[in-house]
Amino acid sequence: MTAPVLADKPGLAPGPGRRARRRPAARRRDRLTAWLLITPALAYFVIFLLYPALSALYYSFTDWNLRTDANWVGLSNYADLMFDDVKYPHFWKSVRVTLQYTLIAVPMTMVAAMVQALLLNAIRRGANLFRLLLFLPVVTAEAAVGAIWRWLYDPQYGLINSVLGLVGIPGQNWLNTPELVIPALAFIATWQCGISMIIYLAGLKGIPGAIQEAAIIDGANPWQRFWRVTFPMLRPTTFYLLVTGVIAALQVFGLVYVIFSGNGRSVTGGPEQSGLTYVLHLYLFAFRYDAMGAACAMSFILLVFIMIVTALQFRFVKQEAS
Repeated sequence: MTAPVLADKPGLAPGPGRRARRRPAARRRDRLTAWLLITPALAYFVIFLLYPALSALYYSFTDWNLRTDANWVGLSNYADLMFDDVKYPHFWKSVRVTLQYTLIAVPMTMVAAMVQALLLNAIRRGANLFRLLLFLPVVTAEAAVGAIWRWLYDPQYGLINSVLGLVGIPGQNWLNTPELVIPALAFIATWQCGISMIIYLAGLKGIPGAIQEAAIIDGANPWQRFWRVTFPMLRPTTFYLLVTGVIAALQVFGLVYVIFSGNGRSVTGGPEQSGLTYVLHLYLFAFRYDAMGAACAMSFILLVFIMIVTALQFRFVKQEAS
């Protein structure tokens, strides 16, 4: 005799068939929830990043001054920027200034950050206080930083020349001598090395103590321990800071603008355009010379250059810890 088939009752657990019917609905709810969660970030990316970038790419092929309709000129902006010294006399000057600044500021910043991180790593008491003090320049507003350093570099009343005078070194006109402008700006960037210092300090904390102890047992002195153990172990950190530091230096703008726009002066990049960085030059074309099309073209030339430099760094600079 065949046993009767019992119907599903509300109090019983659902069978496999019912669970299978519910899975597609659950997946749809999960997808809907996921899209709702990423919609704000996606909207921000499209509205404030993707659309402006595509618009700038289009306007880089036009003659546009923000007030009239854009006229299509094709590759003329790119060709004129690189080859027409009459129409754009300071383009290559801004490129040279930016490269000089990068070659000086990036190594100085990384060395200063490494030294600060090593000192903080060796301190047992008060490390948090010193870390805070060394990080303060990073979070200080650029307008305040520019005002402070204009006073420090003042040829008559500046603190730097006063200190140099105490040791018998003649003072310099730091921001009005073309040969000293780039080193002066690079020194300010070095003063603001707090982020690199924190990253180096984190890298130092990640080095196993057993490796240092083994080096001490083998008779390595402090310099040998740094050069043979610590520095090779920090190679991934150094590579990251090198790549990001070069990208940031090639885009330097705010500090240079503040330094050379004080006291009602017109922004030209200092004496003989010795501080005319690439992005400052781009800003002047966009908002002072009514050449937004050329400014957009300059931005994409910079983008391509940064991509090439970054690719070369990934190709030729060692990244692995050893």
